[in-house]
Amino acid sequence: MTTRDQITPSERIRSLTTAIEQKGFVRLMEAHSGLSGIAAENAVGNIDGESITFDGIWESSLTDSATKGFPDASIIGIESRLHTINEILNVTSIPLVVDGDTGGEPAQFQYLVRNLERMGISAVIIEDKVFPKRNSLDNSASQALEDPDTFAAKIAYGKQVTLTKEFMVISRIESLIAGTGLEDALNRATKYIEAGVDGVMIHSNQRDPDDLFQFVKEYENICKAAGRRPILVSVPTTYNQHPDTELAELGFDVIIHANQLLRASYKAMQDAAKTILDTGSSFQVDAQIAPVKEVASSVGFDKILDLDRERSRSLQIPTIIPSAGQDANFPDAPKSLIPVGGKSLLDYQLEAIRKSGLKQVVVVRGNAGAQFDETYKSAPNLDLIDNTSYAEHHSLHSLITARDNMHEGFLLIYSDILFDAGIIDRLIGSAEDIVLGVDNSYTYHKHDIDKRLDLVVSSKSYEPQYRSLKPASVNKIVQVGKNIELEKADYEFIGLAYFSPGGARALLEIYDESIANSSGQFHEAESLQRAGVTDLLQEMIDKGYEIHGLETPKGWMEIHTPEDVKIAEKEIATISTR
Repeated sequence: MTTRDQITPSERIRSLTTAIEQKGFVRLMEAHSGLSGIAAENAVGNIDGESITFDGIWESSLTDSATKGFPDASIIGIESRLHTINEILNVTSIPLVVDGDTGGEPAQFQYLVRNLERMGISAVIIEDKVFPKRNSLDNSASQALEDPDTFAAKIAYGKQVTLTKEFMVISRIESLIAGTGLEDALNRATKYIEAGVDGVMIHSNQRDPDDLFQFVKEYENICKAAGRRPILVSVPTTYNQHPDTELAELGFDVIIHANQLLRASYKAMQDAAKTILDTGSSFQVDAQIAPVKEVASSVGFDKILDLDRERSRSLQIPTIIPSAGQDANFPDAPKSLIPVGGKSLLDYQLEAIRKSGLKQVVVVRGNAGAQFDETYKSAPNLDLIDNTSYAEHHSLHSLITARDNMHEGFLLIYSDILFDAGIIDRLIGSAEDIVLGVDNSYTYHKHDIDKRLDLVVSSKSYEPQYRSLKPASVNKIVQVGKNIELEKADYEFIGLAYFSPGGARALLEIYDESIANSSGQFHEAESLQRAGVTDLLQEMIDKGYEIHGLETPKGWMEIHTPEDVKIAEKEIATISTR
């Protein structure tokens, strides 16, 4: 998307009828590509000091064919047309009306209607000429008309497959083009209204539109007799000396400017090409063409650059790994240095971190901290920070030891987990300020009795299930900690979390406030000094800060016991042989 807001297909379909009801009449501008669609939507005019814009877009067979280098003679197929239409839909939000030519055979027309309605098109207009049709503005071409009863039946076939009342099938009457006269046009209008058409377009290739204006007067009588009035559409290409407001006063509800952008761009391209040939340089056309920056900006390149800068900033954030405590199951080494398949846990973590594009890593060491020196003291982009009071404190203090590294945001990784790099990508790609990786797999397997999980309760009701089409989502967390009953928990916190700059500031503010004001028990800990990371997270939740959980069902494993090491080695071996 460029400057436009996203819009659902259902909203787009009804937007045309809504605009007609609100404004009385609407203006549509032709578009033949995504870029011309952007130009049509972003064009702003001024009448009597009031800014005006086009209310919708007209996608015509003439413009679509011509831009592809083909004549307007039913040569371009439906699938090619649908591709162009989708290009325009991708970059615009205003209503889109499609030129359906003759509609083809009834089965083809039903196929077209189904696809257009599903895409969010507001209306399709089909003309009552015999396939293959010829362009109506070429007076030298033969303009054979379809039998009106046959065409009325085609309209009925198309209406049979519509799903919404807002999607419109509009008939284009070509009697004035073919020279069969006003009475034939009125007869066809009567039959088409009886067939259920939602609108009528009356076409003319004459500079003097007297017959057309007379049709409009008689049309109102036909509608009174029928008991309903389909909308009336004008394409004033040949009689454009009559302004839109005049046409609206006559009774037209929709006015389509059908090929002006195509013709303007073709003339400009010819002139630019000739000037370059004549002068031998493109310098002479600089003054008459748009700057590259302007074109790039109009199609959303600025937003791509913004995303690049945002991504670049996020990749500069440090990863903080608290690894100071002593684990009774691994008393001889820091948890980060436990060997798994010939490499340490930290080695696997560093590989995943680098793969995600993150560079700076901070490891907070304590127990047996000197063991880091041999391999990691001189490692590039890796800082070792000492927590000298690790024995008296818990994981929160280790994290806070690295507070000088948090100001631009950070990624938190527990020292005892293996994980896929994709989890990091999803966490830092989240729009939330604080996001925890969470997993519901604890509901499917047993845990050692001495293992207390960091459990999570989310704001949304949750039903465990083995398989689901529901994509991973980000849920607001209302409770986190080890004392949550298994039956009440929705997820397990996996030990991976992202803090944006704002999230990091909030964490430090709440920590400092807690240091100043807290005494005695701090959530599940006997004191703030003995608190874990989840204790502070719960304090933030209680203070009104939003913390979210990103569903992470696979791609990670916790190393808690020597048996977990064996399981991890088997899985790593299996993965490496795939």
